[in-house]
Amino acid sequence: MFPGLEPGNADPAGSSRRRTLRLFRALTDHLTVYVINRGPGLAPGASVRDLADHYAQAIRREFTAPVHLIGISTGGSIAQVFAADHPGLLDRLILLGSACRLSPYGRQVQRRLAALTRADRPRAAWAATGPALAGTGIGGALLTALLWLAGPQLDQQDPADLLTTIAAEDVFDAAPELPRISAPTLIIGGARDRFYSPRLFIETANRIPSARFCLYRRKGHLGTIASRRAVTEIDRFLTAKPAQR
Repeated sequence: MFPGLEPGNADPAGSSRRRTLRLFRALTDHLTVYVINRGPGLAPGASVRDLADHYAQAIRREFTAPVHLIGISTGGSIAQVFAADHPGLLDRLILLGSACRLSPYGRQVQRRLAALTRADRPRAAWAATGPALAGTGIGGALLTALLWLAGPQLDQQDPADLLTTIAAEDVFDAAPELPRISAPTLIIGGARDRFYSPRLFIETANRIPSARFCLYRRKGHLGTIASRRAVTEIDRFLTAKPAQR
């Protein structure tokens, strides 16, 4: 699993680790789930392709057979390039709350996150993402408040990796690469996802050969990622026999 945007590039720990385990525990009844964050100490100016190549090196080193890959949000951006450039390492691909590029609003929100992070204002930085994470105005207000309170815990002594990742995704557009993805692919998106949009989810699905697409009409970005229904869809997709894809 390639996770979404995190304050830092260390592997998940503490509440982040517990949250991830809780969301995807159903998969661990018959699968082993590896959550692999982006490597710390990214080179300034690193691109999404550079991040995908870093992942490819790690997966080639650790696994002897092609893997199933779940890319979540920003992790899904990297997963798309990974799938196009390293097909031999991949068996099946799932994009959860991720599309071929950010929406204009999603790009604006991440630029705001970066600007406030550079200004050393962690509360305001992460609170700025609240409206984009939620599927409703009330949900956005609640998340904004919660992220404001959590800001000091999300603050990083050195935010360079976060800022590099945001800059890489700001110019990212996988659309030209998607026809090269050969792995069976499942895309799950929310109709109220403001980081992306239904149009971008549909474009992504149409460009990947034989991709399956599920759109949750009442879900926003975070609601899609946290959906038990999504985990059930993923489980079915990963455990289906090849003839049933």
